[in-house]
Amino acid sequence: MSRRRRIAAVVALGVLAPWAAECSWGGFALRDYPLVVVFLGPLYGGAAILVREAVRRAGLGWPSIALLGAAFGVYMAGLVDQSLFNPSYLDDTEYAGLIRDPALTRLPGLGLSVGDAFNYVGNHIVLSIGLPIAVVESIVGAEGRREPWLGRWGLGGVGVLFVLGSLLIHSDAAKGFTAAPHQLGAAVAIVVVLVVLALVPGRLAWSWPQPKAWERGEERRAPWAMWSAVVALAAAASVDLVPGWAGVAINAGAILVAVVVIVRWSRLPGWSQRHVLAAFSGPLVLSAVVAYVVPNYDPASPAEAILGDVTITVVTVALLTTAFLRLRRESRPEVDQYVPK
Repeated sequence: MSRRRRIAAVVALGVLAPWAAECSWGGFALRDYPLVVVFLGPLYGGAAILVREAVRRAGLGWPSIALLGAAFGVYMAGLVDQSLFNPSYLDDTEYAGLIRDPALTRLPGLGLSVGDAFNYVGNHIVLSIGLPIAVVESIVGAEGRREPWLGRWGLGGVGVLFVLGSLLIHSDAAKGFTAAPHQLGAAVAIVVVLVVLALVPGRLAWSWPQPKAWERGEERRAPWAMWSAVVALAAAASVDLVPGWAGVAINAGAILVAVVVIVRWSRLPGWSQRHVLAAFSGPLVLSAVVAYVVPNYDPASPAEAILGDVTITVVTVALLTTAFLRLRRESRPEVDQYVPK
């Protein structure tokens, strides 16, 4: 990739990450989109860029991206806005009284709602980190999909923006709340463990050469790419089906099944970037549908609300259409396996 294309890819990732994380499901009205990109871009976009660069430089794959996405989710919800521990986090928004009681799944002592943790961290894995990387890597093409896009100076600049963005959002979103030392310590410990799992053991376990499926005599091939979208969509739709611990169990079971199925498929011949993009497309499409039934954080008129919802649909369709058409034009489908080459 040329320098200009690499810079364009980084900028696209930095813009798409905050939009996908906070706008794609109807959190903000259309008029707020520029502010979301400006104020949340350094944090969300910086995280997506740093995660992608770390994984691609280390020669790792999507398991590491998912683990680092989880680390960012805990960092964001546990340390930056501290929504994991603040029971009044949504009280000054249109969601006050609409979200089920987090106390139903709260862990005594830690003061953490497991139901909220699944929602917050899961959304960061998929919408803040995974989806933007999958879309932009699909559009740039096979020649730039696995190569780093930034040099040391570029990485340093993004890192500085990420830290400044974190401090800015913490000063505004924490709303005067400060988690207890043991809560902050637990969040830091979880972040460290997830990063280590993603980058240290993963380098040995997930990059170690293994026989390809067809070399082991297996004839089964990965299914049609849209089936990975169906599996991911079903897992995403399991959130908030029932209240309390039963709902958490359903959500955890659905996620586990989806991970096992997709990982199994990803190790079969024929698995490609189209499957990766399809898997992240399912939750994005669900978010675009949910936008029509959830309110914005701040009050909006009916006209503003419907305009924002239609815009989300248009942007979602445009993004996915562009990405899938770009993959279709590739001369030879890339075998983007779970175990990187």
